Amino acid sequence: MGQKLKIAGWISAGALAGALTTVSLQTVARGSLAPLPLEELQQLAAVFGMVKTDYVEPVDERKLISDAISGMVASLDPHSQYFDKKSFKEFREGTSGRFVGVGIEITQEDGLIKVVSPIEGSPAFRAGLKPNDLITKIDETLVKGLSINDAVKKIRGEPNTKVMFTIFRKEENRSFPVTIVREEIRTQSVRGKVVEPGYAWVRLSQFQERTVDDFVRKMEEIYRAEPQLKGLVLDLRNDPGGLLDAAVAVSAAFLPENVTVVSTNGQLAESKFVYKASPQFYQRRPGNDPLKRLPAALKTVPLVVLVNEGSASASEIVAGALQDHKRATILGSQTFGKGSVQTVRPLGPDTGLKLTTARYFTPSGKSIQAKGIVPDVMVDESQEGNLFAALRTREADLEKHLGSGQGAEVRDQAREKAREEARKKLEEEARKPPQDRKLPEYGSDKDFQLVQALNQLKGRPVLISKTMVERREEKKEN
Repeated sequence: MGQKLKIAGWISAGALAGALTTVSLQTVARGSLAPLPLEELQQLAAVFGMVKTDYVEPVDERKLISDAISGMVASLDPHSQYFDKKSFKEFREGTSGRFVGVGIEITQEDGLIKVVSPIEGSPAFRAGLKPNDLITKIDETLVKGLSINDAVKKIRGEPNTKVMFTIFRKEENRSFPVTIVREEIRTQSVRGKVVEPGYAWVRLSQFQERTVDDFVRKMEEIYRAEPQLKGLVLDLRNDPGGLLDAAVAVSAAFLPENVTVVSTNGQLAESKFVYKASPQFYQRRPGNDPLKRLPAALKTVPLVVLVNEGSASASEIVAGALQDHKRATILGSQTFGKGSVQTVRPLGPDTGLKLTTARYFTPSGKSIQAKGIVPDVMVDESQEGNLFAALRTREADLEKHLGSGQGAEVRDQAREKAREEARKKLEEEARKPPQDRKLPEYGSDKDFQLVQALNQLKGRPVLISKTMVERREEKKEN
C-alpha cells in the first residue's frame, strides 16, 4: 500500500558520547536545523545503559536499539514500520509479486492470525484453507501475542520446506492441523473474462509491479474475444492496494489524458504532489508506455466499479478518480478508508523505514483517510444482505489510525449494534450445511454484486441495499 519504493537517502547527523549521557544532536526539519529534545534523549540513553548493565542477563545491544526504533515507529500509526534485514527483503518481495511462502493474505483478529483469502492456485489454496480461518499455531509456536510481521516471518521460508498450521474454523467449530510445503508464489493480480455477449469482467486483486502489464494483456484478450464490448465491470473488491504508480496507470487507462487522478499532502515539499493521467506519472521506463496498446474504445466503454470494505489504498484511489470524473458508476459498499501515503527510505544496505508521509485526496479534494469511497449505488454482498460486513476491520477500527484531516470525527453509535447482529447471523450461518454457507466465488454467475453491476450497465433495475448508509468517520479514543 502506498507509493512505490523510493530509493531516497535519509541522513541524520549527530554525536553520541560516553554512555549517551551527554547528547548533542541536530536534525534537518522542514528545511532548517532544529534542536532535538536533549533531556528526553538523555533519559533514553540512561535507560539503555541501565538495561545493559543491570538486567538479569546479558542483552544484545543491536537488538535493543532495533526494538527501540520499531517501538518508536509503531507508536505513530498502523502503517509506519521499521524494516530489519529480513522484513525489508520480504517487503520488496511483496511489491514484486514473487515470494516464497504458502500463498495467503492475512490479518489479525483477537490476537490471532486470520486468513483473508488464499491466493488462487497457491499451496494454501490447494490445502483447502478458507477466508476467515484462524491460525492458532505456526509449527509449535502459539500465535496469540505474535505481531503480524513476526507471523509472516514464521510462515515464509525456503522453497520445499514444510510449515504446519493449527487452524480453527469458526463456522465448523473445530480445530485441525494442516501441513503445507512452501514454494515460490507468483501472485496473479489480474483475472478477467467475457461473462456474456457484449459484457466483460476484470478483477484486480492487488496493485503490483506486474499489474499494469497484466491488465493490458487481459484487456487485449477480452477485446479479441468481444470486439464490440458494450460494458465492463472493474472488480476491486477485497483489493488491499499496493503500488501508487500502478493505481495511477489503471485510472489513466479509462480517463482523458492529463486529468488529475489523486493528490497527496504532508509536511515535506515532496509529499505535496498531484498525479495525473499521463505517462510521466506512472511509467517505470522512458518510452515504454503499456497503455498505448489498449483499444481506444476502453476510454469510453460504459464502466461499473465494484468495491467493498476490503477495497483499500490504491483501489480506493482508482475508484475515487473514476467517480469524481464521472467516468464510472461505483457500486457495492463503502471502502476501507486507507488514505495515507507510506514512503520507504533505506537506512542502510538492507534495512529501511516505512513512514506515513502524506494523505491521499481524490480529484475533487476529498480525503480518503478513515472515510473511504462511498459508492454511487449501495448494493449488498448477497441477496440476503451484508451478512458479515460489520465484522470486517476497516481503517477507522485500527488502533492509532490517522484522522482524515478534514473536520471533526463522529462516533457511529450504530456500529456495535450492527456488529452484534452480524455475529448472530454468523452463528446462524454456521448451523447451515456447508454448501449453503459459502458466498459464491467472485466472477461466477451466482455473484450477486456482479449481476447487479451488469444490470446497471444494461439499464435494468438494480437491487439497491435497504440497510446500508454512508459510514461516517468515527471519533478516536484518547
